[in-house]
Amino acid sequence: MNLYSWNVNGVRAAVRKGFLDWLYAEQPDVIGLQETKAWPEQLTADILEPKGYRTYWATAEKKGYSGVALITKKEPLKVQIGLGIPEYDREGRTIVADYGDFVLITAYFPNGGRDHSRIPYKMAYKAAFLAYCEQLRREGRKVFFCGDVNTSHHPIDLARPKQNVKKTGFMPEERVWLDQIVEMGYIDTYRHFYPDQEGAYSWWTQIGTARERNVGWRLDYFFASPEAKSMLIDAAIHPEVMGSDHCPVSLKIGV
Repeated sequence: MNLYSWNVNGVRAAVRKGFLDWLYAEQPDVIGLQETKAWPEQLTADILEPKGYRTYWATAEKKGYSGVALITKKEPLKVQIGLGIPEYDREGRTIVADYGDFVLITAYFPNGGRDHSRIPYKMAYKAAFLAYCEQLRREGRKVFFCGDVNTSHHPIDLARPKQNVKKTGFMPEERVWLDQIVEMGYIDTYRHFYPDQEGAYSWWTQIGTARERNVGWRLDYFFASPEAKSMLIDAAIHPEVMGSDHCPVSLKIGV
């Protein structure tokens, strides 16, 4: 199966920029979208019901904010919208899909905010998210999660680490969660296959020519629980795909 994840920075804008053409050309088996910024009633049938796909949507109470979606060829056995925690679910951050052989979670992790005011909320969401994943593991499930984690893990994961160590997205207190999950056995699938690849970024500021110069950050990930390691075939980042300030990332698994 080919799994994709993409922060589209507004699904309606992405559709106008050719998202559906890309979807039909690429034919992912499953794609998780983040930052959809739309309620289903604001969307047209071509994105709500793409040919050959089912869609599921988690929306924020606040209009034009946050939101995630799952677009899938294979209908999951079960889909859960949210973690079951109103504090996070009201921002439309999580969809959990049970495919039998594995559970896939698509998530949009909070941004810490320029003034860092949302970092406590971000860290609390990360803790709740990890607790949820660990409960699935205790139930014997193989877990994959994907999405915009809004954090670069190591200096190799952004173009200018020294200049950004005090900015949200690369602050030590944000990165420690990624250290923690790797220590617990979760696999950063891109680094599993390409541990030393430099210049591998998934987000670029829209100010200036950052994308053209590849002055970016790797904020988007596929993680696998250790039990799912044998399913991993390959991972990729797709900077050539336009339509958002993020690009898609992907994971190929054997089922």
